Amino acid sequence: MSRNNYTFTSESVSEGHPDKVCDRISDAILDALLAEEPEARVAAETFATTNRVVIGGEIGLSDQNKLSDYMGRIDQIARDCIRDIGYEQDKFHYATCDITNLLHEQSAHIAQGVDASADKEEGAGDQGIMFGFATNETPAFMPAPIQYAHAILRRLAEVRKDGTEPALGPDAKSQLSLMYEDGRPVSVRSLVLSTQHLDEDLSSDDIRAIVEPYITEILPDGWLTAQTEWHVNPTGKFVIGGPDGDAGLTGRKIIVDTYGGAAPHGGGAFSGKDPTKVDRSAAYAARYLAKNIVAAGLADRATLQLSYAIGVSRPLSIYVDTHGTGQVENAAIENAVAQVMDLTPRGIREHLQLNKPIYQRTAAYGHFGREPDADGGFSWEKTDLVDALKAAL
Repeated sequence: MSRNNYTFTSESVSEGHPDKVCDRISDAILDALLAEEPEARVAAETFATTNRVVIGGEIGLSDQNKLSDYMGRIDQIARDCIRDIGYEQDKFHYATCDITNLLHEQSAHIAQGVDASADKEEGAGDQGIMFGFATNETPAFMPAPIQYAHAILRRLAEVRKDGTEPALGPDAKSQLSLMYEDGRPVSVRSLVLSTQHLDEDLSSDDIRAIVEPYITEILPDGWLTAQTEWHVNPTGKFVIGGPDGDAGLTGRKIIVDTYGGAAPHGGGAFSGKDPTKVDRSAAYAARYLAKNIVAAGLADRATLQLSYAIGVSRPLSIYVDTHGTGQVENAAIENAVAQVMDLTPRGIREHLQLNKPIYQRTAAYGHFGREPDADGGFSWEKTDLVDALKAAL
């Protein structure tokens, strides 16, 4: 039996978190290559620590002789990311950190399983399982704890970068524990906010005085109560931040990137991967389908799983669970999903227009629950399949 009254917690991290710095660099490299060659194959991984960034992985181009032309741009791409995030620390500065580029050409053995030919459809870039999720508890069809944890940090980044709050630094984490009654979020039981600050003399109380108005602005009216527990910079000073304070690595924040723990995760990270990699593109497709299922009123909540095998174009399975909230049978929704969208790797890319330089913007504050952009960014957040799903049932 499902519970209706409970507390659920999710966390987010800012664009200046060490892992997010790495995600940003990896996705910026991907965008630069897709801007030049929309069918480029990219798997870029980044590691960052004190005064050092190391980039590795593989790139596949239609003309591999052009690879050397791109290599000279990688250093500046990384520095531009670090500068935009805001790092000018003595031990992590966009202009002075050491950047090592170890990118190389794609493995021919991987390419042979993925590339299309005259007698074979393009195959998936790897085996794996991908999940999508949607719920009607927020207007964005996202779980409330992760949606508002993201929103708090995004707002603090805005006022930091526009100069309104110059005391704040780039590195930050938020965590919300929301109380649910009758299955709906009603209040904040506890809130954790740790943010880097540039003035060493600021206390935890000083930081709370800075951030509390913005947190109050973001959260729905009535959610903050006299019983809400606040933990702002609970360890005290937080001056040393980013990769100087803790090493970062691409792909370590997969729960932050998705549903904050409110839904299953297949285990594959997103950043730095071109859309032939179903870890990324099929997870986007699964979110897109789950969101349209809920937007169509077919369920209050929906989890959708897809599975793939490397070199095989069609998904091995499609699974839908509406958690007892469905208006029709789950099996009927599964059949409808297969009718309304081509779920081959190429079909997903073409339907969602994923061969575009739209990924750097996804690297922080979640890949889901965002507004679709006019240039095709966050296309998987559209609800344009509602009528097609209804017609297929």
